[in-house]
Amino acid sequence: MLIVAEILSVFEWLESSSLALMFRQSIWLYPIVEIVHIAGFAVLVGSAVLFDIRLLGFAKQVPVTDCTRYLLFWARLSFLAVLPSGLILFVVDATGMVSNPAFQIKLILIGVALLNASVFHKFTIISVHEWNINRPTPLAAKIAGALSVFLWFGVISCGRLIAYV
Repeated sequence: MLIVAEILSVFEWLESSSLALMFRQSIWLYPIVEIVHIAGFAVLVGSAVLFDIRLLGFAKQVPVTDCTRYLLFWARLSFLAVLPSGLILFVVDATGMVSNPAFQIKLILIGVALLNASVFHKFTIISVHEWNINRPTPLAAKIAGALSVFLWFGVISCGRLIAYV
């Protein structure tokens, strides 16, 4: 119980920090950060879903290696907007966020999505030369793609539900 109280005090401290106060009190800062977060997520998820569509076996004439090089570049770049903006949004209402089931599920889904991508890039993509262009996509790649689409849409859904739960 003492550990929970200490953790809660950290979130209360974050929420009462001058950074959180500045964003809460500003008419423009919080909405701008929220817009950056949503736009960044649009690019991140859009890039990931387009890559996943290729993994699911569509557009076989487009090399997977080209998709990887181009789309994942944009996904990673947009992460540089999503992470800091998400942290700011969290700090502004840290105690409310940590107790929000939609936020908790969102974090879990992000973790599973990142794990799915890591497993794909560590194991599945190594055989890409065999199925790069105009070849059937292996089952493992299709599963990774389908799981990714499901997880990212879950992340988006939970992100929207935070305000209503």
